[in-house]
Amino acid sequence: MTIKSQVKLAKGAAPGIAAASTLVKNNVLERVAYNLNANREEILKNNAKDVVKARNEKLTPELIKSLEHDDDKIDEMIEGVLSVAELENPVGMIISSTELDISLMLHKVATPIGLIGVIFESRPDALVQISSLCIKSGNAVVLKGGSEAKNSNRVLFDVIKDAVEADGIFKDSIQLIETREDVREMLKLDHYIDLMIPRGSNKLVRYIQENTKIPVLGHSEGICHVYVDKYADIDMAVGIAFDSKCQYAAVCNAMETLLVHRDVADRFLPVVKRMYDKRGVELRGDIRTGAIIRCAKASENDWGCEYNDLILSIKIVDSIKDAIGHINKYGSHHTDAIVTSDEKTAQRFLDEVDSSSVMWNCSTRFADGYRYGLGSELGISTGKIHSRGPVGLEGLTTYKYKLIGNGQIVSDYVAGTRYFIHRQMV
Repeated sequence: MTIKSQVKLAKGAAPGIAAASTLVKNNVLERVAYNLNANREEILKNNAKDVVKARNEKLTPELIKSLEHDDDKIDEMIEGVLSVAELENPVGMIISSTELDISLMLHKVATPIGLIGVIFESRPDALVQISSLCIKSGNAVVLKGGSEAKNSNRVLFDVIKDAVEADGIFKDSIQLIETREDVREMLKLDHYIDLMIPRGSNKLVRYIQENTKIPVLGHSEGICHVYVDKYADIDMAVGIAFDSKCQYAAVCNAMETLLVHRDVADRFLPVVKRMYDKRGVELRGDIRTGAIIRCAKASENDWGCEYNDLILSIKIVDSIKDAIGHINKYGSHHTDAIVTSDEKTAQRFLDEVDSSSVMWNCSTRFADGYRYGLGSELGISTGKIHSRGPVGLEGLTTYKYKLIGNGQIVSDYVAGTRYFIHRQMV
């Protein structure tokens, strides 16, 4: 079957699933969770093939970690699917209601986007997250995973497809493509696909943005910062700085640059360095950092680099103003955090840093759809249209206006025989 044929099938399924009831959607999701549990052995067997191939190809340890699945990871996937089932159905929610005139009511109502194309890398569990969110939000989806996870993606897709197509409403609503040529063909189909969501490296996102007329929702880079202020609790700052970098370095919400106020640098940096040394983190610092701890010299390119690895750039700054200026200049509007006990300083940071998530006294790794209570996420958007931050169910809906009248015509209002009330009801 051609890519265009697959896309047309998914597009044809979109109107039907857009109208599916909450009960139907939740039943599908429960079947997905059941199938994941019932097919553990097959999932792990195919994942093992991908991991062996990745090791033979000498992919980085962090990328292999993101690829590798075990029983605990399958449990997480199941929990994620069921958590989406528990969320309120966004479709049909009334966003606002306005009484234009007596017996003339305007409702702004949430609706699915339609057909979404999602391209993701490395993590096979992303396929499950994406599928679950699309089922609950009433969107059809065309999926393209990374070649490094080809076997894992196939078995997970088959498991989900079996659950989805047990209900005729969802037949053909989820499609899988596998090659770069498939992607090139899909990007031409702007008459069918309503939104593209790339989830992966800067290189991937930029390629999608530059090679399609389809609207693209995504982030080009995850250059995240933690700023340790002069009023920071040092022990707290060490814990947050370590978690933000080392809890999982190969993801977009991991810290890439650590900013430290000059007044606490002598106390903070030697302590946090001992923690980083234990994990094998490569440190690159400015001149002032190098005078306090042993590290490589950071270049200008380091301040704008997304490492996705156990590498960290460090810079000492003189003020909160300098920290905010650095983040807004070199950051990617993804996730940035401040550690401080001073509320006024924290509020200035939260207000002036132009990122989709800004944090006070907590790790950047919290910037995640599941951790935000969205059930899961398709990715993180660093743009401002139409969704920003972790994209969950709400980010997969748009809206339409429903106007309910009783024979009203515009001529009466133009003639002045009737008048608008414009009374907000919701």
